Amino acid sequence: MKYCNQCGKTNESIIPENDTKVRFVCSGCGFIHYENPKIVVGTVPIFKNEVLLCLRAIEPRRNYWTLPAGFLENGESLEQGAIRESEEEAMFTPSLGPMLAMIDVIHANQVHIFFRATLEKLEFSPGVESLDVKMFPLNDIPWDNMAFETGKIALRGMIAKPPDDFEPIYKTIQ
Repeated sequence: MKYCNQCGKTNESIIPENDTKVRFVCSGCGFIHYENPKIVVGTVPIFKNEVLLCLRAIEPRRNYWTLPAGFLENGESLEQGAIRESEEEAMFTPSLGPMLAMIDVIHANQVHIFFRATLEKLEFSPGVESLDVKMFPLNDIPWDNMAFETGKIALRGMIAKPPDDFEPIYKTIQ
C-alpha cells in the first residue's frame, strides 16, 4: 500500500509504537493501516442426496468445481453473504441451515465459513462467475476436480455429519 487512504501521503512500513508487527503507517497523518484476514462465505446446497457445484469461470482455478462461495461484503451478515454468493454464482436462493464449517486459511489470510443449505426446487443456472452449475450425487463428487481444499473439507463434513448435528467443523490450513 503505497499511499494513505486517509490523506494521500506516502505510507512507510514500520513497527508502530506499542506494536509488534510491521504495518503500513502514513508519513503524513500517522494513520496505521491494519491488514486483516478476508472472510469467505458459502453454502453446501443439498437436494435429496445431491450437492450443487459450480464450474468456475474465473481465476484462480478456472474450470474446476466449487461450492457457491465468495468474499463477504461490508454491511453484510455471514448469512446474507452466503445467500448472495449462491444467487450470484448459481442463480438460486438457498434455505440456510446452521454453520457447517469454519476454516482458517493461514497462507491466504482468509477465513472460510460454509453453511448447510437446501434447494427447495431444482431451479438454478450459471451466474457470471460460473461456466456451469450441476447437481452431483454425494457418492460421485468430482474430488480430483475440486477447486479448493476448503470446499472439500465442507463437503466431507456435510457427508459425514447427520443434518441434526449442529456442531461446526473447525480446521486450520497452513
